Amino acid sequence: MFRHQGKSRTYTHNLKLASLLSFVAGAVNAIGFLTVQVLTTNVTGHFAFLVEEVFYLNFDRAFTFFCYVIFFFLGSFFSGFISEFIHRKGSERYIYIIPASVEVIILFTLAIWGPEWKIPHPAFIAFSLLFAMGLQNALVTMISGSIVRTTHLTGLFTDLGIELSQLFFYRSKIHKIKLKSSIRLRLSIIFFFFLGGIAGGFGYEFLKIKALFIIGTVLLAGLIYDWVKFRVLKLTEKLKFVAVKFPGNH
Repeated sequence: MFRHQGKSRTYTHNLKLASLLSFVAGAVNAIGFLTVQVLTTNVTGHFAFLVEEVFYLNFDRAFTFFCYVIFFFLGSFFSGFISEFIHRKGSERYIYIIPASVEVIILFTLAIWGPEWKIPHPAFIAFSLLFAMGLQNALVTMISGSIVRTTHLTGLFTDLGIELSQLFFYRSKIHKIKLKSSIRLRLSIIFFFFLGGIAGGFGYEFLKIKALFIIGTVLLAGLIYDWVKFRVLKLTEKLKFVAVKFPGNH
């Protein structure tokens, strides 16, 4: 679900990727909000508050909201820069490894040291989670070819509304199949984001910010699963090649 890009990428790959990362995003959003009362998966609200604080000349608070926006942006920039760098080195299949690994490290770091930082440095926790979510959103956008976005739902509900309305007008069987597939994908993202939010809320109830360790483990498990599956497929292809080329050995 991570490795395939371009023409080799299928609807199933996008569905798996969307399910995993939207669950992670929903959980991170819930845990981040319950920890430091900051939403960490989008910047629309933060930008609105930024404008409001500037209007009332509260420049200290305005700067904080500005940083929220910037750290989400920096996460996206980092993900895009690293991915483009790796692409130019000719290692497209490994584009996802560094950004996803950085996200896992951020989640694990906050799970371990977050309890100590919560009171003296709550903004640092918010900045880190916003960076991680910006990174994730850019990563999934690039991998899926802009089909999947998992960290905020505004655009998702807009697209879903448009596509549901189109079902009343498109008569072509091919168009309807494409529309229904896209609708299923968007509903999956919404469902797993909601499920992640519920899981994050329950996790915080028992573990506080340390619940991020579980979420980081879920993401890491997805990366390991993808790597193992790729290796198994490569091994299977080699065995088939040997069986065809040397049939007498079996």
